[in-house]
Amino acid sequence: MNPSSCNVAGKKVLIVYAHQEPRSFNASLKNVAVAELSKQGCMVTVSDLYAMDFEPRAIRKDIIGDLSNPEVFNYGVETYEAYKKKSLASDIIDEQKKVREADLVIFQFPLYWFSVPAILKGWMDRVLCQGFAFDIPEFFYNSGFLKDKLALLSVTTGGTAELYTKAGVSGDFRYFLWPLQHGTLHFCGFKVLAPQLSFAPEFVSEEERKGMVASWAQRLKTVWEEEPIPCMPSWYFGQ
Repeated sequence: MNPSSCNVAGKKVLIVYAHQEPRSFNASLKNVAVAELSKQGCMVTVSDLYAMDFEPRAIRKDIIGDLSNPEVFNYGVETYEAYKKKSLASDIIDEQKKVREADLVIFQFPLYWFSVPAILKGWMDRVLCQGFAFDIPEFFYNSGFLKDKLALLSVTTGGTAELYTKAGVSGDFRYFLWPLQHGTLHFCGFKVLAPQLSFAPEFVSEEERKGMVASWAQRLKTVWEEEPIPCMPSWYFGQ
C-alpha cells in the first residue's frame, strides 16, 4: 500500500534519541528513520538528549517559583501543581510540546541494564508528569492523556538474540519491555507498537548491520498500518 493512501503526509513524529556518538549504530537507525519518515511527508523532530545536554535529574529547579509545600519536597506533587500553573522548567515544557504534537513517538537507544540509559530515564521521569501524561484516579493506562498517540521502542542490545529467549540466560526479551512499554508508555495511554530490536550490532558483520538498518527502514514504510500490541501481562509473560 502506498503511504500516501493512508494519509501519512503531515503526520508528526518525535524521535527521542539517546546515544553519545553521532557515528554509532544507534545514530544510523535514527538517521534512516528521519530519512524514511520525511520521505513519506511526515514532519520529524529529533530530541538528541546527549547533544542537548538534557538534565536527567528530577530536582527542585524543575519547578519555577514557590512550592505548594515548602516544608517537605515531594517531586510528584510539586510538578503536578506546577504543570497546572504552567510553572515547570522550560526544557520540560519544550519536550511536552513535542510529545503533545506528535502522532508517533519513537525511542531510539541502547539497552543499559535491561532498561534505558539514565538520560532517557530522566526524560521519562521529568516529561511524563502527572497532569500532562496521566492523572489519578482515572486517567491512566487506556485512559491516559496520551491515548491518541503511538509509541515504539527501537532498541539495540549487547547480547545476541539467543540470550533473550525463554531458554536463554537473560530470559525472553519481552520481560525487560514490561516496565518500559507497559509501566511507562501504556500507563500514560500510548498505543504501543511492537519493538524494533537490533541484537548485538557490535558483534556482527558490517553486512549484517546494514541489513538491520535496511530492515528498520523497510518496516517504517508501513508503520502507520501496524496494529498496536495487546497491552496486557499475557503478551509479556504468557506461555
